[in-house]
Amino acid sequence: MRLSELPYYMVKCLLLTILIEVLVAFILGYRKKDLLNVILVNIITNPIVVTIPVYFNVKYGLFERNVSLAILEVTTLFTEGFIYKKSLNNKKINPFVLSLLLNLASYFLGVIIN
Repeated sequence: MRLSELPYYMVKCLLLTILIEVLVAFILGYRKKDLLNVILVNIITNPIVVTIPVYFNVKYGLFERNVSLAILEVTTLFTEGFIYKKSLNNKKINPFVLSLLLNLASYFLGVIIN
């Protein structure tokens, strides 16, 4: 990917992630305010998780991209889990498990779609 394509790629990834994660959260029984929280959390975390690996891929290579992506995904999982723990109304599912489920769904469906 060329860096000139990054803004389009970022918007595409963000919208796709929000769509998938909100749909999965809805299926799991989350509604209104909680779904809004899923959207807001992704607006914060997704651009970082998308941009940094692209930079590493362009600057250093695929191995470095994959390492940075793995580190960022784990960090995102815990960051989102902490945010969900503090902000969600529906606490039927452990917030960290919810974060894991949402991130797994968006990551693997995103890989398939892209």
